[in-house]
Amino acid sequence: MKQFFLAAFAGLSLLAAAPADAALSRQERAMTATVDAEQVRTLAMLETWVNQNSGTMNFAGVARVGEMLRAELAPLGFTVDWLDMRAAGRAGHIVARHKGNGRGKKLLLIGHLDTVYEPDSPFQRWVRRGNDGEGPGAGDDKGGMAVMIAALRAMKAAGTLKNADITVFLTGDEEDAGPVEISRRDLIAEGRKADVALDFEGLVQLDGRDMGSTARRSSGEWTLTVTARSGHSSGIFSPGSGSGAIYEAARVIDSFRREIKEDKLTFNVGLIGGGASAELDAGKIRIAATGKTNIIAGTAIARGDLRAISAEQIARAQARMQAIVAQPLSGATAKLEFHPDGYPPMAPTEGNRAILARLNAVNRDLGLPAMGELDPVKRGAGDISFVAADVDGIAGLGPASRGDHAPGETVDIASIWRQAKRAAILMSRLAAERR
Repeated sequence: MKQFFLAAFAGLSLLAAAPADAALSRQERAMTATVDAEQVRTLAMLETWVNQNSGTMNFAGVARVGEMLRAELAPLGFTVDWLDMRAAGRAGHIVARHKGNGRGKKLLLIGHLDTVYEPDSPFQRWVRRGNDGEGPGAGDDKGGMAVMIAALRAMKAAGTLKNADITVFLTGDEEDAGPVEISRRDLIAEGRKADVALDFEGLVQLDGRDMGSTARRSSGEWTLTVTARSGHSSGIFSPGSGSGAIYEAARVIDSFRREIKEDKLTFNVGLIGGGASAELDAGKIRIAATGKTNIIAGTAIARGDLRAISAEQIARAQARMQAIVAQPLSGATAKLEFHPDGYPPMAPTEGNRAILARLNAVNRDLGLPAMGELDPVKRGAGDISFVAADVDGIAGLGPASRGDHAPGETVDIASIWRQAKRAAILMSRLAAERR
């Protein structure tokens, strides 16, 4: 991992010694003025994006939003490419590159084109209500892309974009990724070229205070399949009949809850079914089960997720889960599978914390409160985690929103301007630093 920020702490100590009301530079004042002057334009742009459905499986819709982003990025001097992802069963990604002078830090900006709302969702249109904007993806992540474009336009107007080396990577399947060895291959490659990764998913607030995200937990799926001797229920728990598949599944799941406890580690069971027969569908979201009250269950299936803060924690948890599964009740056998297409963790490294410190220097110069470090349990997984092993980064540069992933998703419009100003100044300062 590139850890250049560790060396930057000396510079940070000098920044900390500066007056609390340290003035922004002329160019930085110009950036904040541009963000404010273009508020009407930015909201009109966001409304257009929101009103175009781009549910992950609406490939045409995702591609159309990609073209809308191309229309914003190309005039800023970016070379924009569409990466077709039909081989992964998804639409595709936008990759846009801005060539600077080659001397400054290389920045990787990450967002996503898709939303959770497919064309059959009843939630399809933007509605403005004062400082709130309601609509599909208004916060996650069309609002994040609006912050990104507003910040880049401000940099262009102030002259700080000219020499900046920036790659924008907008995935088309963040909400439901295809096979990661294909769908995240290009993102991982871009992360290895970058010096800093900046994630434009939503800003998290606690008690009204903006927080900085230096870490994101993993998200991985598991499937438990239990088989057991079936027979008349009068024989349940006897040496000849055993306990049945449902009791064994319950034992395993409850043992996970009781015995595997670590800070930042969680399990969820999202689907379970069992009976005389049980079959998981191809999409792994439904179980067809049959049974009677007087028949010992012969099959049980459960599916869930595992979220952890590091690869080491994942390995420990998986080993302990397998150890529990390996001690079945009488008459039952169980198999636990971990699925490979999960999101890795973004651990809270010192390099990431140093970027947050740089962001807090921006906050100070803008007259904004310092942002504390968010507990990663407070947010989900994201695409920045795929590059976290190779480059320092920070998440949560998008706007604040509420009700994400459900009808009524609402973005806090004022936070768009606050985040765009932060991002424009942070990116300008980082891009001007020597590699």
